[in-house]
Amino acid sequence: MNLRGLQSLLLALLLCVSAAASAHRFHFGMTDISYNARTESTEIVHTYTAHDIDALLLNLYGRQFDLSDVQDQAVLRTYVERHFWLADKDGKRLPVTWVGMTADAQSIVIYQEVAATPLSATAVIRQGMLVDFLAEQVNTVNLNEGGAVRSLTFMRQALEQPAR
Repeated sequence: MNLRGLQSLLLALLLCVSAAASAHRFHFGMTDISYNARTESTEIVHTYTAHDIDALLLNLYGRQFDLSDVQDQAVLRTYVERHFWLADKDGKRLPVTWVGMTADAQSIVIYQEVAATPLSATAVIRQGMLVDFLAEQVNTVNLNEGGAVRSLTFMRQALEQPAR
């Protein structure tokens, strides 16, 4: 390979590396909270970028996690329960329970619920997922009450907000 060809190859590699490095600069999570009249429960669905969750767990525990493994899911569950919660008007935490999760190469989806409790019982939301690890993390919570959706934005400076 001549010098010009080598330079072109190196330039192409540099462009690929820089594109990959800048591809994931925005860190976000999405949480949808709604009331299910059929089950009479408030349902919570969190969606995060798989890479961010993987990096968090590696940083916290120094090893790779297989989120298809129940024991590894339990570690993530503990983290979620420490960083996300709902409280009633008296400041008492509502009993948010883990329903399950799904994981693929792109995203981690976590399912929780507050059994036999309407969404209107929620007065305060704390959404601190990943902000302790990624300073630029932004979490959006969508509250769906009777078809009307309101969105709240949580970041390091605002981990708790009133639901109303």
